[in-house]
Amino acid sequence: MEVDKENKPAARWIIRNVILAGLFFAVLLIAAQLGLKAITRHNKVITVPDFTNLSVADARIVAKRNAIRTEVVDSVYVKRMEKGHVFSQNPAAGSQVKKNRTIKLTINSNQTKMVKMPNLVGYSLRQAKTEIMAAGLTIGKLAYREDLATNNVLDQFIKGKYVAPGTQVEAETPVDLLLGLSPDDNQTFIPYLVGFTLPVARDNIFENSLNLGNVSYDETVQTYQDTLSAVVYQQTPAYHVGAPAAMGTAIHLKLTTSQAKIAAR
Repeated sequence: MEVDKENKPAARWIIRNVILAGLFFAVLLIAAQLGLKAITRHNKVITVPDFTNLSVADARIVAKRNAIRTEVVDSVYVKRMEKGHVFSQNPAAGSQVKKNRTIKLTINSNQTKMVKMPNLVGYSLRQAKTEIMAAGLTIGKLAYREDLATNNVLDQFIKGKYVAPGTQVEAETPVDLLLGLSPDDNQTFIPYLVGFTLPVARDNIFENSLNLGNVSYDETVQTYQDTLSAVVYQQTPAYHVGAPAAMGTAIHLKLTTSQAKIAAR
């Protein structure tokens, strides 16, 4: 078949323009994709790291490394925690935020909080506990001595020494109590504590005129926040329905954040 030579230039022109148009749209598509990537990088979502238990200086280093900022906005007093370290944060660790977002930090105060020692002598154990908590202190050890009234406070101590009412002491200091124990009323019962956090378990222990013994945590508890959410998975002596125990008996606890361990009990 013979090709029409007069139509060849026109055919070449059409093909060339089709190719050029294709290249033009390809360049536009690539440019659009590159622009989208640049915008995405600019609005990159960042996972907030865990700042708890870090010093403010270390928290700033971690924040800079993650392209975010930190700001100390408040402080609390936690005796068991390192002074000046991060107690909590907002947004929480694991949250998704944009670049340069400011994470607000609450730190453990650098200043030791002092409170007045209350007068507990003559109170019942329950009344003494209320006074101790209201003063910003904690209950330490319970010791018993024969007396007419069981659980009547006979004396108050801190680290083995008598502390007079009104004395300035460090907040959250454990106050040890010497209590009366009548021969006719000297038995109590061990509560079931599995599944409770330490503060709740401690309250139950003291409510039953018992002592908090050794407290230990398993490998799932790594941070201070973990200790707050951990629950009891083992207690010694164990709970037995109706089994009596001597007042002042120490209850030892093991805690975990593993629900599997709790479910196994």
